[in-house]
Amino acid sequence: METIYALPGNGGIARDAVCVPSINAKDIPAIVDFAKSHAIDFAVVAPDDPLALGCVDRLHEAGIPCFGPDAKAARIEASKVFSKNLMKKYGIPTASYEVFDDPAKALEYLRGASFPIVIKADGLALGKGVLIPQDLAEAEAAVKTIMEDKAFGDSGNEIVIEEFLTGPEVSVLAFTDGTAIAPMVSSMDHKRAGDNDTGLNTGGMGTVAPNPYYTAEVAQVCMDTIFLPTLAAMRAEGCPFKGCLYFGLMITPNGPKVIEYNCRFGDPETQVVLPLLKTDLLTVMQAVENETLADLDVEWHDGAAACVILASGGYPSHYEKGKVMTFPERLPANVTIYHAGDKLAEDGRLVTSGGRVLGVTATASTLQKALEDAYAAAETVTFDGKYMRHDIGRRALAAMEG
Repeated sequence: METIYALPGNGGIARDAVCVPSINAKDIPAIVDFAKSHAIDFAVVAPDDPLALGCVDRLHEAGIPCFGPDAKAARIEASKVFSKNLMKKYGIPTASYEVFDDPAKALEYLRGASFPIVIKADGLALGKGVLIPQDLAEAEAAVKTIMEDKAFGDSGNEIVIEEFLTGPEVSVLAFTDGTAIAPMVSSMDHKRAGDNDTGLNTGGMGTVAPNPYYTAEVAQVCMDTIFLPTLAAMRAEGCPFKGCLYFGLMITPNGPKVIEYNCRFGDPETQVVLPLLKTDLLTVMQAVENETLADLDVEWHDGAAACVILASGGYPSHYEKGKVMTFPERLPANVTIYHAGDKLAEDGRLVTSGGRVLGVTATASTLQKALEDAYAAAETVTFDGKYMRHDIGRRALAAMEG
């Protein structure tokens, strides 16, 4: 009998896994003790915090095979300073930048800068540690928010100030065992909270895959100048990366450049990428752990996928929790609802517990059909304050027509 355990899990995954809500994702000793006492055959460490805290290291010490980078490799996301310095040292194309640990020196630098400009907290910040000031006043406020008000805690002890790049954004996740790499289908995220890319930056309001801007030619350039050099750089630094490496790219007039790395499956890109995976996911993960990825042909379905995020009204600022959710009795075969910000209430009903509550994903032979089916399914889910963007995929469709 095979059993999947989710620590801590949520109301949605409870249908497929045994949730262990008493164990927090950051409680590494408790996670390791649980894995040992339950004789876990294979662990998947998915979120950024436990990866950065060395969960994979501790599981490996306990003799438990697992998918994900160790703490040294997870620095590629956990420290913006580390990743930017890595790219500079090894000639991986990215935006020019400066690093500051003194607010006064950062402000002095900004007074001579051109705008817009990008300011990033060094550490993990739930996808919210990147600000894009349009002028000096906004930049001064951003430095105060991150470095003095500590809006993101110690993650803001250092900041990276970098040039503002222009061009289409592309997300490419890749399986890698440290040497071999198997890129996944490309995707396009929609970061702003409102339609037509207005409002605050969020963790992502929806995604589509594949990304029409990621042509075969661009993919080859990325492989040669970014993907393989990044793996080689990590090996050279003594921290080979094994797991899922996420490349946040911008296709600039001067070629593809790295905006950011993630050391894990990106959300909500994963919701459109993995449904297109034909090869068994566990088989791929085990090949990564065993460093035999080069021997595996990772295959993908043709067609497209679209994901619409259902968020709590007010996200990413203030929003209410505990709203009762209702779902259709039956979903179409090509639709999956991914649960994120919800939980099971004591009465057994699902209620909201976060900002981005659900990801409604549809797969289809065309992107247009995938979007239609995702939006149709999204309309069948209800909860007080439900909010979504209504233009997910519009830019991708326009690019395909153009």
